[in-house]
Amino acid sequence: MSFPADTPSILRDFLTYHETIQGHSSRTVDEYYLDLRNFFRYIKLEKQKISPDTPFDQIPIDDVDLALIRSITLSDVYSYMNYLGRDRATHRNSPNTTYGLSAASRARKIAAIRSFYKYLCNKAKLLAENPMQDLDSPRSRKALPKYLTLDESIGLLSNIDGKHQIRDYCMLTLFLNCGLRISELVGLNVTDVHGEQLRVLGKGNKERVIFLNPACRKALDDWLDERAGLTLIDKNALFVTHQNRRRITTAAVHKLVKKHLSAAGLDSTQYSSHKLRHTAATLMLQNGVDVRTLQEVLGHENLNTTQIYTHVDSDNLRTAARANPLSNVTKKAKKVQETEE
Repeated sequence: MSFPADTPSILRDFLTYHETIQGHSSRTVDEYYLDLRNFFRYIKLEKQKISPDTPFDQIPIDDVDLALIRSITLSDVYSYMNYLGRDRATHRNSPNTTYGLSAASRARKIAAIRSFYKYLCNKAKLLAENPMQDLDSPRSRKALPKYLTLDESIGLLSNIDGKHQIRDYCMLTLFLNCGLRISELVGLNVTDVHGEQLRVLGKGNKERVIFLNPACRKALDDWLDERAGLTLIDKNALFVTHQNRRRITTAAVHKLVKKHLSAAGLDSTQYSSHKLRHTAATLMLQNGVDVRTLQEVLGHENLNTTQIYTHVDSDNLRTAARANPLSNVTKKAKKVQETEE
């Protein structure tokens, strides 16, 4: 593994621990690095460790040491959260960006800071007490997941055409039937397909097995037949591009999903590849799959993550509403009494 040259040793050790011991993916470790680099840049600026004229994104962090880390208080972190919520550019490279990160984005950065200090206390034994033990995360609104209806899902699959339709149909079929994350789909290898089983490498390098229904198996067989006729550079990747014969990227999948959504008459600004995962989860739950089985299918570590789908429109909710003994009680018009004048 390699880290940027300006990574201080104390941060390098933390990142190495997460990748080698905790088994987190390189992408997760990179996000930890970026979140903590941003945090240390802010701290150096606030504690006047750098010239105030230094552009924020050019503040070096190679001199961050234990003394600076010990000096950081909860108030410093809350000040940092205030900066992120008000002044941080949402899209740093865009001239038309808005400012202020969402509660969910700020919560992720809080998680990185909390994990770093927990490591320093419990694993590295560099701090006797954890100053971030009582660090709170921003409250975020729990929005219900958006999903396609059964008819919309069928319409989406029915409208897939073009010269890559066999590959694209297979990918969308897996999204809608298996509830894969986009990173899981692009990471699939040919060797992950075993008859009616599909081996999936999920978050935190955790493996799970998904059973393939007839629709998935047929779509895979058709794609594997076409793939066999391609001269491939990446011979392991299950899904490849026709142009350069390499593993397809997440950006390419996002683009083709948007294209097929638009072709099916669906709002591509409202739906995405991740919404297809929500669709798979919702349709399974609505058709008799219990929440714990769904948790295994989706690869959720926490059952609470899966339970959000139980709040989506379902026959069970309608049945519960109708079971209330007051469900048929309606207001009766009162008889107007005549009064003598």
